[in-house]
Amino acid sequence: MKIPAIKKPVPETNSTIWFNIDDQKLRLVHTGAERLKALMEMLDQAQVCLKLFYYIFEDDYVGELVLGKLIAACERGVAVELIIDSFGSNRTAKDFFAPFIKAGGRFAIFSPSFSTSYFVRNHQKMMIADDQRALIGGFNIGDQYFHLASEKTQLTEDENRWDDLGLEIQGTEVEKLAKYYQMLGNWVYEDNGNIRSLRKIIRNWESGNDRFRWLLGGPSNRLSSWAWSIKKDLEKGQKLDLVAAYFSPGQGLLRRIARLSKRGGDSRIILPGKTDNAATIGASRLLYGYLLNRNAQLYEYQKRRLHMKLVAIDDAVYIGSANFDLRSIFINVEMMLRVEDAKFARHVRQQIDELLTDSEKITPTLHKSRLSFLNRFRWTLCYFVVNTLDYTVNRRLNFGIKK
Repeated sequence: MKIPAIKKPVPETNSTIWFNIDDQKLRLVHTGAERLKALMEMLDQAQVCLKLFYYIFEDDYVGELVLGKLIAACERGVAVELIIDSFGSNRTAKDFFAPFIKAGGRFAIFSPSFSTSYFVRNHQKMMIADDQRALIGGFNIGDQYFHLASEKTQLTEDENRWDDLGLEIQGTEVEKLAKYYQMLGNWVYEDNGNIRSLRKIIRNWESGNDRFRWLLGGPSNRLSSWAWSIKKDLEKGQKLDLVAAYFSPGQGLLRRIARLSKRGGDSRIILPGKTDNAATIGASRLLYGYLLNRNAQLYEYQKRRLHMKLVAIDDAVYIGSANFDLRSIFINVEMMLRVEDAKFARHVRQQIDELLTDSEKITPTLHKSRLSFLNRFRWTLCYFVVNTLDYTVNRRLNFGIKK
């Protein structure tokens, strides 16, 4: 397979600042250009192994570019594994990956047929190179996640593009993520569809108690480990910054956010003003009144569609694949990295400050102007749908709400 050439040069940016924390190096990669450059460098520089998992892997320009790089890695002797989710990637034919398989790549689909785990989606996104370097975050493999236009996507300047965030980490902590990937891969190859064994892997995972914690989520009647950790941080925290593509948590987490705000804590919550899934906006707006009455500062991002998953509570930062909704908290397989460091947390909040410049503040007056009986009914319906159905299904339902 011929690797597509990058059609436009990837510009340098000024926000790629590295942090050294306990002998680990990490940096935020915000813009589409930054993330594409980091992705390409890791694919090109891998010498021993590559491990990838993506909820969505599109058959578009970026998808072809990444697949070509994976094939090239196979041809130079790198052991390459790729797992995708059957629901998230259902628009991409399996034949698209045939050249990769032919080149020697190991390929699998999470829950490819009806089984006890069919409605449990693996929503994770990660790439691991040589078990020493990883790129995680909320973005999938597709043109819209990297702000590129191709003949297949036919995107205009900002139409249908996602504003997302990634984290590159280098060091021994990546070995722990690689260990988890191997456990997950073994399940997919040997026990795909067995929800009991999947739940066992997630429940028995040891995230650690140091400044780096790899926190998982999955099918359970309990809070996922990442949500439990956030819950404990909220209970004692003084400052909250939250950026979420989907925000419809249960009452327990919602009350803790409200308490932090009401007791004089500084909480800022940035949610989408634009999206491909209008039901998620409606579900969030159902909760605005409760939070505004408890002094939370709410914003809706207007520049483009928001896809980030980022939480900062005091000096603890969470970044990964999980949205702040019930599916991510109790059902979907998710991964969030918790990093505790004061300087890194300040840097994250500087990035959030930039998002605020392109956001509309939700005042009590603005919220009240939207608070018709019909809208309240729509928002209630959206909350139920978003927390019940997979994102690829409920995005088709907007209930008259503007995207």
